[in-house]
Amino acid sequence: MKTVVPAARPLVSVATVPALLVCLAAPAFFVLLQPLLGWALLIAGLVVAALVERRGGRDAAPLASGTRAPSLVRDLSLIAAGMAVVSLIDLKAELDNAAMVRFTLALGGAVVVPYVISRWVYRDRAISFPWRGGGRWTTFQWVWLVLVLVLGWLILPFYFITSGVYMNWPVVDTPDLIARLFVGVGAVGIWDELFFICTVFALLRRHFADLSANLLQAIVFVSFLWELGYREWGPALTIPFALLQGYIFLRTRSLAYVVTVHLLFDAVVFAVLVHAHNPGLLDAIFFVSP
Repeated sequence: MKTVVPAARPLVSVATVPALLVCLAAPAFFVLLQPLLGWALLIAGLVVAALVERRGGRDAAPLASGTRAPSLVRDLSLIAAGMAVVSLIDLKAELDNAAMVRFTLALGGAVVVPYVISRWVYRDRAISFPWRGGGRWTTFQWVWLVLVLVLGWLILPFYFITSGVYMNWPVVDTPDLIARLFVGVGAVGIWDELFFICTVFALLRRHFADLSANLLQAIVFVSFLWELGYREWGPALTIPFALLQGYIFLRTRSLAYVVTVHLLFDAVVFAVLVHAHNPGLLDAIFFVSP
């Protein structure tokens, strides 16, 4: 049976309640560090979603033969599964072998598990990774890549150094540690787009207007970044970034482009962390020094 996403998706509806409960599990897991609360919110969200879906099934007009509306319970369960996998590890940034393996398994699992369930258990192919999307990049898209670097250079050194949040990342003062940081920052940046945009945002868009879905995914995105280390006044940066990445994905339909934007931004993050932990090394590049 083919799944058909309704053309008119509400900005707010009764279905917003269970979706919000599931998304609020993210700050419970990653900001408050209260796993029991996180699990309670996930379960409550899925239970309420089942009630909403049952009521909606009684009230909804029948669809064309051979088609069905996307299941709210199934889609929220995929988001819940991904968050549950990530919640199993401590997200404190570390660069030893064990930590890198732990991150690889947990973050990889958070993408793979929902994808596998969607494709081979639910058989609805709700999750996809449109690498090229809308075709060739426009002039504005190329200009935006340059602006991302400029904005990162202007904002990130001031944020990381004056707030002291660079201390949330381990000291990188050897070539080996610097190389590990480079790999880790880039890998997490790619994962962010695979999970928050191509999984969470895409699933929410099957039920809600783009604005609502974007706001909901930002709750999950920003909560993860908080535990990762973007604290103090970091949400003033990460909230706009999360919303902007969702908007860019809508406009471009290109995973390649949003990943490129993210990696350019993370390249500046990497350089700032190296600069902050090695005073004098990159003083000629950045205008703020530790």
